[in-house]
Amino acid sequence: MKMKFKIVSLFVLCAILISCGTSRQGGKKQRKGTKAQVVLTPEQQRKYDYFFLEASRLKMKDDYSAAFDLLQHCLTINPDASSALYEISQYYMYLKQVPQGQAALEKAVENDPDNYWYSQGLASLYQQQNEMQKATNLLESMATRFSDRMDPLYSLLDIYNRLEEYDNVITTLNRLEEKMGKNEQLSMEKFRIYLQKKDNQSAFREIESLVEEYPMDMRYQVILGDVYMQNDKKDEAYNIYKKVLATEPDNAMAMYSLASYYEQTGQKELYEQQLDTLLLNKKVPSDTKLNVMRQFVVENERAGRDSTRVINLFDRIMEQDQDDAQMPMLYAQYLLAKKMNKETMPVLERVLDIDPTNTAARMTLLGEAIRKEDYKEVIRLCEAGIESNPDMLEFYFYLSIAYNQADRTDDALAICKKGLENIPEKSDKEFVSNFYAIMGDFYHTKKMNTEAYAAYDSALVYNSANLGALNNYAYYLSLERRDLDKAEEMSYKTVKSEPKNPTYLDTYAWILFEKGNYAEARLYIDDAIKNDKDQSDTILEHGGDIYYMTGDVDGALKYWKQAQEVGSESKTLKKKIEKKKYIPE
Repeated sequence: MKMKFKIVSLFVLCAILISCGTSRQGGKKQRKGTKAQVVLTPEQQRKYDYFFLEASRLKMKDDYSAAFDLLQHCLTINPDASSALYEISQYYMYLKQVPQGQAALEKAVENDPDNYWYSQGLASLYQQQNEMQKATNLLESMATRFSDRMDPLYSLLDIYNRLEEYDNVITTLNRLEEKMGKNEQLSMEKFRIYLQKKDNQSAFREIESLVEEYPMDMRYQVILGDVYMQNDKKDEAYNIYKKVLATEPDNAMAMYSLASYYEQTGQKELYEQQLDTLLLNKKVPSDTKLNVMRQFVVENERAGRDSTRVINLFDRIMEQDQDDAQMPMLYAQYLLAKKMNKETMPVLERVLDIDPTNTAARMTLLGEAIRKEDYKEVIRLCEAGIESNPDMLEFYFYLSIAYNQADRTDDALAICKKGLENIPEKSDKEFVSNFYAIMGDFYHTKKMNTEAYAAYDSALVYNSANLGALNNYAYYLSLERRDLDKAEEMSYKTVKSEPKNPTYLDTYAWILFEKGNYAEARLYIDDAIKNDKDQSDTILEHGGDIYYMTGDVDGALKYWKQAQEVGSESKTLKKKIEKKKYIPE
């Protein structure tokens, strides 16, 4: 049989060890009640071992077709060999020949019932095929044969739960408990099953027995109280909570459960007092308080209650000295979710006072400062951000822009260079590209055009589609009336990408103007003016220049005068209007 296929066996690496341990079928003692197996001569056994190991070697080399052929040959030597039967069953499964695979695996288990992995594989196959009775019979047998293993019992637990055979679930849980000892997980599962069976007495008895087993562990007593609360045995629950708190006054779990008791029994004042007792208690760990507050917020939202009660509680907590930023950060997240941005900002400042490295808080504050165009606040936040998080490129980026707005161009360039020195290897290439692009803008402001163009080139290396870099690079080249073909090519990319962007349209029109393509330039400047809602004086003046060169003097005068009206500071605009002619810069 010649086949070309690849499989991924569950036991690619350990198949040899598992299978070889059972390959010598002739020497195994026959179990009572099983059929007689083939007994090999020493020569036959030697051949079997050779071909089986060769099949395993070929499988390791991914030569599955040849390995399959050798396994078939092994079975001609010994049709009862469990090792070959198990291995060949895996090939049948991959080929979706399930009946053949299942038959081979069943025969492997029958012939070698002491091999755990064969039985485990067959049990899994039965479950996949939804043959649950066969699966449970085999797993029950495995639980006896391999009494030191827990997996068969857990598998049985899963099957009995799905089949809703609750008596068998309880029996299996008891068997696990005998092996593992009493524990919370098993007891809570038995409690759940007893409730499913409507056997409340046994359910409560299960949790009570857990308390009896661990009388010094107050956690189990609180669990029992919670179970009573969930099943409308409020008095019993209250007595347990009070008993626990009498023993451990700072037991956070009991404090919160008692608060829940007060809430569910309508004792609002006591409920709020109890929450305060818990959340304002310095002996209660911060993580516990945080979890309680999260749960409180979730329950408040689920019940559709007013946010005032949550905010009031947060405010009372914030009045205390905080040595952990998690609680104020949770408060800030809650306020942001309620769209209370103004109230959020001082809470985030509190977060940074506690933990200056909290990037989320700093970035949120930075975003608000950018939205308000408050460059002084941007500078304050970014300078401190660079000190606390020197690997955060965003701080360098926004700080350089803020410095530039503050007419600190040299500082802006210096911080850009410093930021680029700290670029991690796996940085976002588009972000790095933007970094170089603003450097190009800063250099051009300082009339350092050579450095500016080098920076733009770097920006386009990291992101060839950086539209801002393409536009500015192209426009500045056109102002120098140099490399106009290159400028046109770059500018066209921006127009093609954003055909209604007035800035990109204006740049492209001006490059065409400089190249003498006046008619085409007029088409693009018309689109630029039409899409320019802010009425840029530069675009309007360019419109006049282009119209003049196409012979439309009246149109040119109209746009020049509009440019003058919106406050143009062009040195030649006044002369253009007076002389009614285009005057180059």
